[in-house]
Amino acid sequence: MNKKWRHPAILLLSVGVANVGDFIYLVAINLLIYQLTGSATAVALMWLIGPLTNLFAKFWTGSFIDYRNKRRIIIATYLIRAFSIVLLAFSESLILIFSVLIVISVAKAFFNPASMTYITMLIPKELRKRFNSIRAFATSGAFIIGPAIGGALITVTSVSTTLWINGLFFILSAGLLLFLPNDPVEKSTIPKLTLAQVKSDFSIVLRFMQKHRYVTFIYTGFIVVMIFTFAMDVQEVVFTQQIVGLTELEYTLLVSITGIGSVVGALLLSLFANKLSIRAMVVTGLISMSVGYVIYAFSWSFASIVVGFVIIGFFNVYLNAGITTFYQNNVQVEMMGRVTSIYDLVQSVLQIIAILAVGLLADLLSLRGTIVTLSLTMLVMALFYARMVLMNEKKRYYQDG
Repeated sequence: MNKKWRHPAILLLSVGVANVGDFIYLVAINLLIYQLTGSATAVALMWLIGPLTNLFAKFWTGSFIDYRNKRRIIIATYLIRAFSIVLLAFSESLILIFSVLIVISVAKAFFNPASMTYITMLIPKELRKRFNSIRAFATSGAFIIGPAIGGALITVTSVSTTLWINGLFFILSAGLLLFLPNDPVEKSTIPKLTLAQVKSDFSIVLRFMQKHRYVTFIYTGFIVVMIFTFAMDVQEVVFTQQIVGLTELEYTLLVSITGIGSVVGALLLSLFANKLSIRAMVVTGLISMSVGYVIYAFSWSFASIVVGFVIIGFFNVYLNAGITTFYQNNVQVEMMGRVTSIYDLVQSVLQIIAILAVGLLADLLSLRGTIVTLSLTMLVMALFYARMVLMNEKKRYYQDG
C-alpha cells in the first residue's frame, strides 16, 4: 500500500464499518419500536429526536470539540453508541427507549463536527477529493450491505441479538482509530465550557461567515437545496404507494435499485475522481439530482420512478463528495468544529420546518402537487446555484491541489 494512503485507508475502513453499523441499527430500531408499540406514529416520532436534540446540543458542541482531542471524541461517541445500542436490547419501555435514543443523538451531535475536523486534519489537501469519493463508495455500499445484514440477523436470531451484534460494529470502528495519529491538545490551553465561552465562539463563527461570504453562501445554499430532498424523502413511502401505486414489493425493489445506482456512481467516482474538478462534481451532481427528483415527481409507473431514483442515487455521491471537499478546503481547521456545529443547527431547524410544511402543503395542494412544486423549485434553485459555483472569479475556492 502507498505509504501516504496508509492512514486514510484505516480511516476509511473505520468509517465503512460504522456506516454498516448505522444501517443495521436503522433496521433494528424501527422494528423494535414498531413491535413494542404497533404504532407508525411512534416510529415517526423517532425521526424527530435527532433534529430536536441538535437544537439543544449544536449551540455548544463546537465549542467543546475545537479545543479538545478530536480522535478521542470520535472514539468516545462510537463507544457511547455501542453501549447505548446494546442497552436497547434490554429495553421494554418506550420511555427508556426514547431516552437511550436521545443519548445516541447527542453522541452523533458530537461525532459529525469532530469527524469532519479530524478528517480534514489527517487527510492532505491533494488527497481529499479522492478520499471523499472513496468514502462515498463506502457509504453507498453500506446502504445495501447494512440493511441486508440487519434483515438476515433479525430473521436468523432476533431484534435483541441483532442489537448486541450491532454494538460490536461501533466498538470495532473505535478500535481502528487507535491505529491513527493522535491530535494532542495542551490542557492548559483548553478554556472552560461556560455560557460566556459559547457566546464568544458563536460570535467568532458569525464573523467568519461574514468575512467568507461566498463560502457561507455556497454551503448554506447546499443545505437549503438538500432540505428539499429531505422534504420529499419524508413522504416517499406514501407517494410511491398511494399516488404512483407501487406495491410493497415494488417499493423494496426500488430502494435496492437506487442503492445499486448509488454504488455504481460512487465506484466510478472513486476511480476517476482525480480527472474531475470539484466544481464539475458539485454542479453535475446537483443538477442531475434535481432532474431525477422532477422525474420522480411526475412518475406514473414503476419504470418511470426507477429512472428518477437511479439518477438521484447515482449523482448524489458526486454532489456530496464535491461539496465536502469544498468545505474542508475553505474552512479553517482550527474552528471547523464550531462552524460545522452551527451549520448542523441550521440544518436541523430547516428539517423540522420542512416536516411541518410538507404536511401543510399536502393538505392544501395534494401530495402530488406538493412533490411537483418542491422538485421544480429545487431544479430552479439548482440552476442558480450552479451559476454561482461556475463564476470564473471564484475559481480559487475550488482548487484541490
